[in-house]
Amino acid sequence: MSILVNDSTRLVVQGITGHEGVFHAQAMLDYGTNIVAGVTPGKGGEWVLNGKVPVFDSVMTAVEMTGANASVIFVPARFAADAILEAADAGIELIVCITEGIPVKEMLTVRTVLGRRNVCLLGPNTPGIISPPHTRVGIIPGEITSAGKVGVVSRSGTLTYEVMHELMLAGLGTSSCVGIGGDPIVGANFVDILSHFEGDSGTDSVVLIGEIGGRDEELAAEYIAEVMTKPVVGFIAGLAAPAETRMGHAGAIVAGGVGRAVDKVAALEAAGVRVARVPEEVPALVRGR
Repeated sequence: MSILVNDSTRLVVQGITGHEGVFHAQAMLDYGTNIVAGVTPGKGGEWVLNGKVPVFDSVMTAVEMTGANASVIFVPARFAADAILEAADAGIELIVCITEGIPVKEMLTVRTVLGRRNVCLLGPNTPGIISPPHTRVGIIPGEITSAGKVGVVSRSGTLTYEVMHELMLAGLGTSSCVGIGGDPIVGANFVDILSHFEGDSGTDSVVLIGEIGGRDEELAAEYIAEVMTKPVVGFIAGLAAPAETRMGHAGAIVAGGVGRAVDKVAALEAAGVRVARVPEEVPALVRGR
């Protein structure tokens, strides 16, 4: 099984006529994702991807005409917050925002609005979600994983790819892999996704990939200790990172004594999570070795 996306997902791609949008839409389509529509204001009536996907001027029209229930956003940062709100207004249940660098003030408004609605937002600055073998929403490469029973949730993109590939080489596939995003303000957090994996009969164990900055991993550790019945393996990037310096993601900054990798590792281990020191250790820990 999988979480959040499956064979019933009907995807609309916002920004589908842009370079990034059309490139990744083609890759998602080739993987087997059911893309039913694209949206670019002013381009309504066109068809893309060799005439397979219609383009609409608005998400609302796309939903009305195709029954789309999920969206992936490939638009510049200055338009992305409005694109998220447009998708929510149209009744989209899952919104995946690939765009990074949306101003924090705008994301605070977005999160306030979405908090009053039944909407799951992944990102911004997320690689998306993949549920092998047929559903991929975002930019996670399909060839680095296979279907299995390990759930993966991560703040990082490239580390996610590395861990997934290590799992596949070890003969361990994934039920779903979810990127929650690396910007300071994101939608779904670790606890949200862990709760989905806890309730998914197709997931036997979970890998949590964190990094420096914020307290999300510590909050996840509390949830794991109190609620999770499935084994969780962790990996935290940034053990050697200097304080007061952003490393990679906008949200990956240690300041005021909060967000250190060593504290995250300690919290997870105290919750019973086996924490890998390098990504290559993850498969063995998943197998309980």
